Amino acid sequence: MEGQLGDGAVEEAVQEFAAEVARWREVRGLSKLALARLMGFDPSYVSHMESGRHKPTAAFAEAAGEKLNAGKAIWNRWCAYEQARAAHRGEAPAPAPVPPRIEQPYAAGSALVVEHDQARLEYDGADYRLTMRRRLRNTGGDPITRYLIRISVDRYPGDPEQSNAHYRANPLTWQELALTATCRGETMRWEAKQDRDAFKELWLLFDNERGRFPLYPGEAVWIEYAYTVSDTKWGQWFQRAVRLPTEHLEVELVFPSDLDPVVWGTETSMTAEASPLHSAPVQREEDGMRSFRWSTSTPNLHARYRLAWRFRAPRELSSGNKEFG
Repeated sequence: MEGQLGDGAVEEAVQEFAAEVARWREVRGLSKLALARLMGFDPSYVSHMESGRHKPTAAFAEAAGEKLNAGKAIWNRWCAYEQARAAHRGEAPAPAPVPPRIEQPYAAGSALVVEHDQARLEYDGADYRLTMRRRLRNTGGDPITRYLIRISVDRYPGDPEQSNAHYRANPLTWQELALTATCRGETMRWEAKQDRDAFKELWLLFDNERGRFPLYPGEAVWIEYAYTVSDTKWGQWFQRAVRLPTEHLEVELVFPSDLDPVVWGTETSMTAEASPLHSAPVQREEDGMRSFRWSTSTPNLHARYRLAWRFRAPRELSSGNKEFG
């Protein structure tokens, strides 16, 4: 049949579904075994699904999307697979299936845009201090009363079982993070959404014990939050994920100069593998510290930017990765 998709398109859709599941599992810091337990599936089934040996199913897509808090991303990959399969068989496209109920992170009718996203990581030889500043604009019709942030660490990214064992024995704790957050000169309260050994997800609330300060339609405001992680749980690469429409993204890494740090980076999108950043980080020396600054305008939604480093004159250091957004 003219224009009919071949087996290649169906298999491509299978692999894209598998990659989507694996990507979200890694973002959430879960092993295949841990995900299987959350979903109530046999661990071998999750492994076969991620390898593409099992064909995608609606039940698996819905369960994975819910447990990984992936929005409609995994569900949409399953829909694409179903469409490719129908086209290959010469069938008329089936009516779009009803998607699973997805939790809306912000108020219905709200539309949050990040006008400026500024991240700074500073290492003192023992601890990493992360400071995030974001200028948020509400382009929707309803007030916004909370903002979702994530903190994820993985000391052994190439070995999830070893990493999981490490964090079971040495879990990341709220106490050590010492999280602080402010907006409009006011302290922001926060509420935990997910609390796992190597992954934290929480709401920053536009209120405190003295009152409320929601982000109303048409308004823009800077928020700032910061936390600390030791180098036994953090490591030598730092990933930024673009989860909301963003106009400008900036990252600064600061290390002691006597460690002789070098930095490089990669970009990964939903449709392409990791490739070098389009521009190199700008290096600067000041007061015994070496900083590396990198920025980009209008980054693609769901793009991931990873900056990695090594120390050519190292002290005793750890290795690993982390991501927050």
